[in-house]
Amino acid sequence: MSSCTGVLATSTTTWDKKFEGFLRQFLPFLTAADSLGEDASLRDLGLDSMGTVELLAVLENGYRVRFRDEALTMANFATPGVLWRTLSAIR
Repeated sequence: MSSCTGVLATSTTTWDKKFEGFLRQFLPFLTAADSLGEDASLRDLGLDSMGTVELLAVLENGYRVRFRDEALTMANFATPGVLWRTLSAIR
């Protein structure tokens, strides 16, 4: 669901359009018509190890943040909801 502020929401997690746009670039199995749920497996949607590294760089540059070493775990890149909460914690 979208609102006038450009924020996308799921049942428990809200992220901005920029985040979803960045994320979708690295999810080849997700079509433009498919919705992206908070608990969707990014791996199942096509995010591989190289894509994870590239996504990390895009997120750091796009949000002008740096992920600390302890945040660089596969668990933090497992689903959009977890990744958004991780990103939000360092912003």
